[in-house]
Amino acid sequence: MPTKPTGGSLLGGGSGRWGDRIFYSVAVAAGATIIGAIALMGLFLLIRAIPSLQANNADFLTSSEFVTSDSSDLRFGIADLFRVTVLSSIFALIVAVPIAIGIATFLTNYAPKAIAKPCAILVDLLAAVPSIVFGLWGIFVLAPRLEPVQRFLNDNLNWIFLFADGNVSIAGGGTIFTAGVVLAVMILPIITSVAREVFSLTPKGHVEAAQALGATKWEVVRMTVYPYGRSGMIAGSMLGLGRALGETIAVLIILRTAAQPGNWSLFDGGYTFASKIASAAAEFSAPLPTGAYIAAGLVLFILTFIVNALARAAAGGRVSGG
Repeated sequence: MPTKPTGGSLLGGGSGRWGDRIFYSVAVAAGATIIGAIALMGLFLLIRAIPSLQANNADFLTSSEFVTSDSSDLRFGIADLFRVTVLSSIFALIVAVPIAIGIATFLTNYAPKAIAKPCAILVDLLAAVPSIVFGLWGIFVLAPRLEPVQRFLNDNLNWIFLFADGNVSIAGGGTIFTAGVVLAVMILPIITSVAREVFSLTPKGHVEAAQALGATKWEVVRMTVYPYGRSGMIAGSMLGLGRALGETIAVLIILRTAAQPGNWSLFDGGYTFASKIASAAAEFSAPLPTGAYIAAGLVLFILTFIVNALARAAAGGRVSGG
């Protein structure tokens, strides 16, 4: 929050002080508006969700059922929604983070300036591609090419729960594995951009000191760039995770088959919080069934808020800790 002006203006005179006060008031109002909007959204979701939660005949946190067709017998829970959301997002993060850090390292420490800038622009352009395009590309282009990889993992590593049989045919491509790879491509620009900016801010004195000790290029990166940019990498990863948690259309296109309850396999299907809500948006007519989906949205709201708060805390640690 900006500090309230107490001294005189650099321009001198009363007009400058009035300008400072106006700017201070506008800045405070803008910050309060954002905080108020977030609080009102959370309050709206909570108010609309409470009646449905009170009428729910299943355990909201542990049940895999989500039946809202009969207002007099609501049975809905978020167990499967939470599982599919977290599994696809974490898998996307595991795939995207090493690639993003590698790209950022190349652009800031290895690539010539004539190449680094165009390549950075190309990576950033991925963020401008609509979600529906990613979804169509994922199910029709990427999924058939990932099928041999999924079959190999399923045949040879099915003793690991992540690669066990799911409720979805691998040949169809509509698996959490495919969705996770698509999400990884979608969050790649976010993580790369944050990491690239942090790496470029590494003090030249640190780099020159390492070089003076005879360090190789990789040793310079490992001993100076990565330690300095650790908080930035974490913050970028958390921001990417928040983006993956809330993705809707691309995941809705790829994951079209019900999940096997309690199965933590990457070769399963199901719905995430966002795709489940979007899939039933046309049926939001009765208050209680609609409130069931709003309750799921409230959980997603809290989950995303926590992830982004962690990202902000990590970024703040970089600024304060140096």
